[in-house]
Amino acid sequence: MAEANSRCIVSNQPSLHEKLDEIVNKHLIAEFKKPIAAHTQKAFDEVNERVQAFTGDIILDSCCGVGESTANLAKLHPKALIIGIDKSSHRLDKHDVEYKQTDSGQYILVQADLNDFWRLAVAANWQPTHHYLLYPNPWPKAKHIGRRWHGAAVFPFIVKLGGQLEVRSNWDIYVREFARALQLAGHPAAVEPYSSEQAITPFERKYWMSGQSSTRLVVTL
Repeated sequence: MAEANSRCIVSNQPSLHEKLDEIVNKHLIAEFKKPIAAHTQKAFDEVNERVQAFTGDIILDSCCGVGESTANLAKLHPKALIIGIDKSSHRLDKHDVEYKQTDSGQYILVQADLNDFWRLAVAANWQPTHHYLLYPNPWPKAKHIGRRWHGAAVFPFIVKLGGQLEVRSNWDIYVREFARALQLAGHPAAVEPYSSEQAITPFERKYWMSGQSSTRLVVTL
């Protein structure tokens, strides 16, 4: 049971971050001027050719890690093109070795910085039908609020991408903060416990085998 040894998240933050509203409101009105990294621009351009030529639904699996979730989402949406994005080549390289599924639908795995990739997707007028953020790094220390996606400058672009957004985490504060950020952006989202007969990511499987629970939100943007 080596997988069933995940520690519960420990944080010095007992509830929503005290500066969450201030941080989110600032990002909602500010212009994000960070230059686009060349490697992400190149990766996006290659994927965008495929997206523009595709006539079906486009689904994003952000922070896809080793891509097991991407392959499983391709099974759930066999007529769609699933795009899994992660910044780590080390994690993505494990996909073909351990996690590739030959009976999945159509999917692509991309190494890219999501801070840049999401902005490029908005600029290219991508309109994903679904956007999954499954167990992103929670950055549980209060001082790292700006590293959580809802506390980052790129958050408005998650909203602009639209589609049905689903966020899952084993730290309920993360999801509740994300819901508050969405509410500030004009998109109220309900937060609920989540369970299923089958985990679709390695982290989800590890957390459940360790006796931890998941929390999620689902909202149409």
